[in-house]
Amino acid sequence: MSASSLVADTVWKSIEATRSVTEEQLSILHFLFGKNFERATRIVDQKGVKRVSGEPSQRSIFQVVGESRRKEEYLCFADSYCACYSFFYDIVNRGEQLCCKHQLAARLAAALGLCVEIQVSDEQLTLLLVKL
Repeated sequence: MSASSLVADTVWKSIEATRSVTEEQLSILHFLFGKNFERATRIVDQKGVKRVSGEPSQRSIFQVVGESRRKEEYLCFADSYCACYSFFYDIVNRGEQLCCKHQLAARLAAALGLCVEIQVSDEQLTLLLVKL
């Protein structure tokens, strides 16, 4: 794990513990993630992050709205995967970013308790995951 990833994880854990963000934390996140962080905050502000949880397992995945005119929704795991093009191009192929704006939005919304919570059956969650 890179030093940047370790710093980011420390900041996220601090935000999760307090459910608030300080100016210093904002500065660090903006330094680490740049424009992706700005875009992620817009998504969170527009209530564009859903956490879809299965019953009874409580397993979950995030469904995050994109910023294009089509308003696509991308399925993602905040710490490891997003179905968007940028994830594969910028993160997996080129290694230029730590994560995409959808992952950042999911992580920020979860840390601050700002996700739209949706409960579905485990079977429905499975059908959603099959689309990945």
